[in-house]
Amino acid sequence: MKSMRLKSTSRPASPTTCSRPGREPCMTRSFPPACQAFLSDLNRSLSLSPDHIQHMIRDFHLDMEKGLRGRDSSLNMLPSFVDRPEGDERGRFLALDLGGSHLRVLEVALHGKGKAEALALKTFVIPKREMQETGARLFDFIAACIDRFLSDCLIDRGKTHDLAFAFSFPFHQTGIASGKLLGWTKGFTATGVEGRDVVFLLNEALRRKQISCLRVAALTNDTVGALMAASYSDSTCDMGVILGTGTNACYREKQSNIYKLKGRRPKEHMIVNMEWGGFDKARRTSYDMRVDELSVNPGAMYFEKMVSGMYLGEITRLILLDAIRRGLVFQDHPNGPDRLHEKHALKAEDMSLIEQDETAGLDKAGAFLNHRGICSTLFDRFFLRRVCQLVSERSIRLSAGAISAVISWMDPDLAHMHTVAVNGGLFEKYARYEMRLTKAVSEHCCGQADRIRLVYSRDGSGIGAAITAAVAASINTAEPPSFSP
Repeated sequence: MKSMRLKSTSRPASPTTCSRPGREPCMTRSFPPACQAFLSDLNRSLSLSPDHIQHMIRDFHLDMEKGLRGRDSSLNMLPSFVDRPEGDERGRFLALDLGGSHLRVLEVALHGKGKAEALALKTFVIPKREMQETGARLFDFIAACIDRFLSDCLIDRGKTHDLAFAFSFPFHQTGIASGKLLGWTKGFTATGVEGRDVVFLLNEALRRKQISCLRVAALTNDTVGALMAASYSDSTCDMGVILGTGTNACYREKQSNIYKLKGRRPKEHMIVNMEWGGFDKARRTSYDMRVDELSVNPGAMYFEKMVSGMYLGEITRLILLDAIRRGLVFQDHPNGPDRLHEKHALKAEDMSLIEQDETAGLDKAGAFLNHRGICSTLFDRFFLRRVCQLVSERSIRLSAGAISAVISWMDPDLAHMHTVAVNGGLFEKYARYEMRLTKAVSEHCCGQADRIRLVYSRDGSGIGAAITAAVAASINTAEPPSFSP
């Protein structure tokens, strides 16, 4: 089994230690013993020692091997039917990016020599009703957004345009432009879609909307798109990661190792979509189990529910309610503030704001709570910030461990340079997430941190989808490989 040696690191700071000595009163040292004990227990349950990470990497490798062989695994390891671009692909493409709470439609120009640009872009918020009712309703909404984009951006409807579809949910890809949804994530539950070809459903919705100028040339996801976009100009990029509403990863694999692929293989490598949000070997807490129970897809996507932006606020909310029930904090609300009893009342962006508050009285955190009708003391606010720090730090440590697992699978000795293309709001916008993740990954590299580089893949899913369509056009499809589930 492939493995990578881990550098020993000191344990995370105790909850009774100031994170910024000299900048703020060390309030956690003044907490009552019961409160200190609660934070200490929470720290122990959320911390990941080097041994934990090493064990996780071994489990990742075992599930990667099983998934590539088509055996039962928490990692689906789905072939994408494309390899990295050469960097000289050219043309104009439309791209549709569906994932999370927003839908994007773009016109993309590929100029060759690694240069690509979005010529036009429109973003649409997906209403909850469209996410959770029928699939026909969802795809009709998508078609209506495309129709508006074509009109607003003056796209010539008299010509046929290649459309690349970035569909950021687990799907069984049967060809470069076909794939069946395996299961919804990120709060989507639209009926009549699971098990069906999403390109067919999109084409049907376009037909109902009388849009005949589009041809779906490629189906991909945001993760593969992030890798494709970055590798168009950087040949060392061999991994893509999403850290946003959800989380996922893909990487470049030798086709000879993808045992479930059948048929002639025109290229030596192929990008594999891992669907690592389903990884189920990471240690979970009682809060994680409760988050899973309350989710729209209980019993699935355990790793995503510990890492991604959609769930960090829920974990924090449940921890706070537990502390309130024990009479430790927010004592003006003995039953807990009403708002905290609402699902998703606390979001990752709220946690980021609270973590970044460096005012002496944590005034920004106080204003956030006051706005929601929650009275708080200074101790309450320090307690809340510490919980946010612990929950986000675990997300970072788990993400770093997973990235290290994939890099060490590809290159156990770190003999080559590896660029990891990362996309998603958690990585881009959460307080110091990018810096902390880069540091955590480097701690696993045994003095070879310069061999791994994390880069933000801006507009990766849209531009990356267009690049995928361009690569697809160059593939010899006389006898494409097939997929054996």
